Amino acid sequence: MEFGINLGFAVKRLPGASEWASFTREKLKLDLVQFSFDLIDPSMPPSTRSALAAQVRQAARDYGIRIHSAQVGLACYTYNGLLHPDKMARQAALVWWLNAVELAAELEAEAVGGPLGGMSVRDAADPKVVNRLYQEMLDSLARITEAAHRAGLRSVLVEPTPLKREFPHSVDQAVRLQKDMQDRATVPVEYVLDIGHALYQPLYGQSASLEAWFKGIGGHIGVLHLQNTDFQSDSHWGWPDLRGVYDVNRFSAQVQAAGLSRVPIFLEVFYAFEADDKAVLENVISSVEHCRLSLAERV
Repeated sequence: MEFGINLGFAVKRLPGASEWASFTREKLKLDLVQFSFDLIDPSMPPSTRSALAAQVRQAARDYGIRIHSAQVGLACYTYNGLLHPDKMARQAALVWWLNAVELAAELEAEAVGGPLGGMSVRDAADPKVVNRLYQEMLDSLARITEAAHRAGLRSVLVEPTPLKREFPHSVDQAVRLQKDMQDRATVPVEYVLDIGHALYQPLYGQSASLEAWFKGIGGHIGVLHLQNTDFQSDSHWGWPDLRGVYDVNRFSAQVQAAGLSRVPIFLEVFYAFEADDKAVLENVISSVEHCRLSLAERV
């Protein structure tokens, strides 16, 4: 198994490329990261974006770090994105994604991804509108894969979320999305499977399981996200945290049993911006060590 960390933990605390790179290499002893677009907004002026991307490339070289992929962070996820009720806003979201593809390539990542968007309450209540927005989202996703191909990226990583107003939010929807994109995707559409999403009991019930997701879309999972959770929230806690009860040893066994040991695993933890910086960074360190020990020889 490949084990790394999503850089969401560094947002606002270690925003400079050399800051998060040195912390990742020297404190976490990791050489694999997933970049967060919260650190560089793809919608920045191209000259600014390119200059910051150059700093990231240099820091990655200096500290021997590989950037696997570039991922939507908290900021973009707060928007309705490709499912916004207004067509102009949806078009703007597509432009954001095309810029994100360019930035991912500048970072020398191999993939780009994240959640695609969310419908309004009103739109989600109208089946005709839902279908229209879904079909338009497929059109946009096809264009994103075309851009990814031109930029030299290997795949586009879609992240399922446990929210009924988003696509895909279930195993069945993820299977459907694969079928609908089968003849339209210029590069593979794969999934970022976050255990806090997949095991969210308020939506999926007490029987929520990783096995169901692995059985349904296992062949299309490109990344696994690991977090500590109570199964009642998308918490993204680390270890130790008395609120969380997630067993990484069991996760490791499930991944192995599903034949997914080649899928990279990224720890994704983040806390409130107002939380004590020292305590948060110490928790990131202890979380990495906890996962490293729990994944044991498989990492």
